[in-house]
Amino acid sequence: MNPVIAPRAEPAPPPHLRSLRVTLADGAETTVHVAAYELASTRVRVARLSRPEPLAAWCARTGVQEAVVGGFFVRPHGRPLGEVRTHGIARESTPFTAPWGRRRACLHVDRGVVAITPRDELCTTPRGDLLQAGPLLVREGAATVRAGEDPEGFSAGSGQFDSDITVGRYPRAALALTRDQLLAVACDGRARDEAGLTLDELAETLVGLGAERAMNLDGGGSTSLVCGGALRNVPRGEPDRTIPGGRPISTAIAFAPRA
Repeated sequence: MNPVIAPRAEPAPPPHLRSLRVTLADGAETTVHVAAYELASTRVRVARLSRPEPLAAWCARTGVQEAVVGGFFVRPHGRPLGEVRTHGIARESTPFTAPWGRRRACLHVDRGVVAITPRDELCTTPRGDLLQAGPLLVREGAATVRAGEDPEGFSAGSGQFDSDITVGRYPRAALALTRDQLLAVACDGRARDEAGLTLDELAETLVGLGAERAMNLDGGGSTSLVCGGALRNVPRGEPDRTIPGGRPISTAIAFAPRA
């Protein structure tokens, strides 16, 4: 009797994960994955990986069930680009070029309080965890990115990146604060049926999800969201070319129930 080969069972989506099909103004569509965490009952931390590693592999190795890609990194060595702090200690990273470093958005977590804010609105040596990425996408419930504007210097300072992240539709990741939740968001892209999002489309999508504050995270082929122990988006480095397991990254934001 010949063996019966069944498709591998994928973990069922947990109840706090939604995958939404978003139709854009020109009729293009893309999938946006949204993991929602209650602020009152979730511990949030920044992780500086000991070596570049795909998010899903790092989660499996360390037992983390919930995480999203963090900030940018410098090739080929993978050093984080932008400030990183854990437990109040500055970790090895490459700073953003002046004057942009003091303007770019940060996640700051201190004694359970989560904030998304420009770096210059924090003290010089903040306590707790800090991850710098950007740009800031939403403030006071309104989108802050607009075509042709560059308040955080991502076009002017694009020499530190593989490309100008402010131009075009790509897979993207973001972190957003609503009134009582933290949203980890990843959108697919670089496929015929997955358009991806521009930064302003991402910002408007987050506003529609109830975001009061939000920031952009590393995107493109690095876009990764692990929820319920499984990678939920489809990483692609080039059009229609998936990256099995995702691209190695250098920082992550992890979520867990508070003890």
